[in-house]
Amino acid sequence: MRDAVVIGMGSMIGAGVFTAIAPAAAAAGYWLLLGLLVAGAVAFCNAMSSAWLAARYPESGGTYVYGRRRLGHFWGFLAGWSFVVGKLASCAAMAFTIGVYAWPQQARALAIAAVVALVAVNCAGIQRTSAATRVILAISLFTLALTVAALLIGGHDTPVAVPAPGGSLPGVLEAAGFFFFAFAGYARIATLGEEVRDPRRTIPRAIPIALGLVLVIYGVVAASALWAAGPATLAASADPLAAAVQAGGLSGLAPIVRAGAAVASVGVLLALIAGISRTGLAMSRGGDLPTWLGAVHPRFRTPYRAEIAVGVVVIAAVAVGDLRGAIAFSSVAVLAYYAIANAAAWTLPRHHARGSRAVPAAGLAGCVVVALALPWASVVQGAVVIALGALLFGARILLVRGGRAP
Repeated sequence: MRDAVVIGMGSMIGAGVFTAIAPAAAAAGYWLLLGLLVAGAVAFCNAMSSAWLAARYPESGGTYVYGRRRLGHFWGFLAGWSFVVGKLASCAAMAFTIGVYAWPQQARALAIAAVVALVAVNCAGIQRTSAATRVILAISLFTLALTVAALLIGGHDTPVAVPAPGGSLPGVLEAAGFFFFAFAGYARIATLGEEVRDPRRTIPRAIPIALGLVLVIYGVVAASALWAAGPATLAASADPLAAAVQAGGLSGLAPIVRAGAAVASVGVLLALIAGISRTGLAMSRGGDLPTWLGAVHPRFRTPYRAEIAVGVVVIAAVAVGDLRGAIAFSSVAVLAYYAIANAAAWTLPRHHARGSRAVPAAGLAGCVVVALALPWASVVQGAVVIALGALLFGARILLVRGGRAP
């Protein structure tokens, strides 16, 4: 239970809290915290749906498995495709963030080195992944605690004009979409279904615990940053928490915040690689990806080929990575993934979904609304990539049927 919660928190408390505040502040202004609450509510619905499904189907693969079991092969494939594509974009963004914060002059080279090192850690086994995540999570929490203390001790911002479209309902929903990027790690626990002890008991408890703890932490950090710097300063900053510390008159702590952001990005990237590779493992077992990706290391019992493949793709994507664009694109794809998870949970027997279908229904509606509120360029790009996945699935089915024809 403890390790599962740590992996879930380590997946969420990362670069998202250090970066998502800036575009969220630009969208919602002083209504920033309302956007955070909307994102938390959608994430809670998604988490509960994922937890109920994981208890019934304790297998690696997350919604790829749930979609296939409850909705059919096509929807399972589309969930897996959306997850892998969205999270590969997240990996590229996280890797690039490590380089930008830690060594701006050699950002790409450092990002590539980080990907190589973290793939090696994941290949060595999930116990090592959990141990490394625990250390990184402790460093991230210390950095955030120091940041909040600096924000509260320092001076605070006087109200200024809120950046457009500040305060409107579309702005709040757009902010929720950016914040959702920071929340989207909780279901990493569900993708580890075959490596968690007593998954039917552990997973449904670990997911909401991790999510609740992170929501409290994010609320404290966002409120402190908003109080210290105001939405205009946050929106204009590439490193909003460091900018907030500087605005409060404690600029000497800004380098520590930047270092903490780099370490937190390492934690997220570590957990992302673990989650994507296990979804790839499940899709390989299901025949939707090449079968050689399904190989499990005889000693460490990890899908090492899938993890190496993820690393290669992320390294290639780092060269063209753009942080804010990657955040929005990733949110669109991952919200599509969770929409399918909620639809699958809605089909569960009432006794298995704790007697209510209201939670998955609200989660499905929330995913659609928040995704459509994100910048239209990212929405269109996400829709095109998801449609491409659907076309590939259809082409594969036609080829299989054609091969069986007499």
